[in-house]
Amino acid sequence: MRDPMDGGGQTEPVEPPLLELRGISKRYPGTLANDAVGLRIMPGERHALLGENGAGKSTLVKCIYGVVRPDAGTILWRGRPVHVSSPSEAQRLGIGMVFQHFSLFETLTVAQNIALSLRHVGGLRRLSEHIAEVSQEYRLSVQPDQPVHSLSVGERQRVEIVRCLLQDPQLLIMDEPTSVLTPGEVDLLFETLRQFTQGGRSILYISHKLEEVRALCTAATVLRAARQVGCCDPRIESAHGLARMMMGSEPPVLKAREAPTDGGGRVCLQLDSLTCRPADPFGTALEDLNLAVHEGEIVGIAGVAGNGQQELLAALSGERQGLPAEMIWLDGRPVGGLSPAGRRALGLGFAPAERLGRGTVPEMSLVDNTCLTAYQSGLVRHGFVRGAAVRKMAGEICEAYRVVASSMDAEARSLSGGNLQKFVMGREIRQTPRMLIAANPTWGVDVGAATAIRQALMDLASAQRTGVLLVSEDLHELFEICDRIAVLYEGRLSAVVAVRDADRDEIGRWMAGLSGPAAGVQDDGGRRATVA
Repeated sequence: MRDPMDGGGQTEPVEPPLLELRGISKRYPGTLANDAVGLRIMPGERHALLGENGAGKSTLVKCIYGVVRPDAGTILWRGRPVHVSSPSEAQRLGIGMVFQHFSLFETLTVAQNIALSLRHVGGLRRLSEHIAEVSQEYRLSVQPDQPVHSLSVGERQRVEIVRCLLQDPQLLIMDEPTSVLTPGEVDLLFETLRQFTQGGRSILYISHKLEEVRALCTAATVLRAARQVGCCDPRIESAHGLARMMMGSEPPVLKAREAPTDGGGRVCLQLDSLTCRPADPFGTALEDLNLAVHEGEIVGIAGVAGNGQQELLAALSGERQGLPAEMIWLDGRPVGGLSPAGRRALGLGFAPAERLGRGTVPEMSLVDNTCLTAYQSGLVRHGFVRGAAVRKMAGEICEAYRVVASSMDAEARSLSGGNLQKFVMGREIRQTPRMLIAANPTWGVDVGAATAIRQALMDLASAQRTGVLLVSEDLHELFEICDRIAVLYEGRLSAVVAVRDADRDEIGRWMAGLSGPAAGVQDDGGRRATVA
């Protein structure tokens, strides 16, 4: 580890840094977000910014990009002090940023959203052609004419990346950019990013996937509790060592559990030839999906965003209405025609990928957001909300999952993305549902919190006999905690295989549609449970 006070730890540079921060501080009511942080990024450098959720990473990059103004400190661009008063000023300097929380207008198309961020558009037709060219170059598939409201979380992230690349930045700030990509696509993106920096352009890369940081980045700055605590070359550090620097202690380790016997136990969730057309013309149709999740079992659904995950989750949660009841069975009962509330009453828990807007109401406090889905867990009596019980549950969630917030009365939108994700997952797990469906449960979450969430899911399955369906693009996560795994590609489900018999590279090829079992060869290991 290098001296944290040198702003980057390099020896005397031959040329000035592309970007340098000196003593950046930012305080919010009740929270010190950045405390005299320094950072130095050299031309051509791929620099990682590491830290746990709430360490101050998001605030720091917002200061760089002009979203917030620091209370103290200096920002230097190519050796000269600058005042970055707005994102447009940052873009004028040559700074581009892909945010973790998206800033897209739901009712506009992809091309229209991108046009709003560019100085010179040249017409939507020409822009659409340019979008197609850039998306092809960077292997990020987007459809310029598709309305944003019809996009999944992963597809929206691709739009944000392409929009930023179209600005031709000298410094590209990327926040968790690979969460929607297959392993092969990650490798291709990294090749492109290495080419991006060969001409002297630089990258500031934020990710909790430490192996990716080690593979891509040439330098790293570590934040802990709002302060800079070290700088290093991640290529010569282990992932364990990086995690220890971030946490200031030994990172937690998952406790192994004994996998349930295949096909054993009661069926918690069964899909019986689930077929449905998308609600919009750009969606993905689901075709003849068959799957069974048994009690105490964790089943993973892998796939690149845009292959039907959004439609599948809507059908399972009850948000997609009008399906035949017999296509979806919950604990032996046909529920395809039930509402989300009706399914929750039968023991279904659901944690969506969109933590702001679907998982929580942004303007509501953590206490009130607790009651949104957990009201049936003893929080309401005779039609009246039991305020003390709600506050107690909210406090228990925040304590158990180390949710960093100014208070339990803080608005959901005031939390960092990772902390809000911990809250949403903790709220669902705390209710000990009969069946839990979780979409990207550790997206944007730090190493320690990701381990805690995965351990909680494993404990829920083992101790409470809850069935868990995990929909994720993170193959490491799926292989780490799932008992069986399948791939969703273009609305079709592959065969479901035991993780112990699965090959990670082969699953990655299935996700990319390059190989895989014949469509329609799916899970037949479930027996439709009888009504108790």
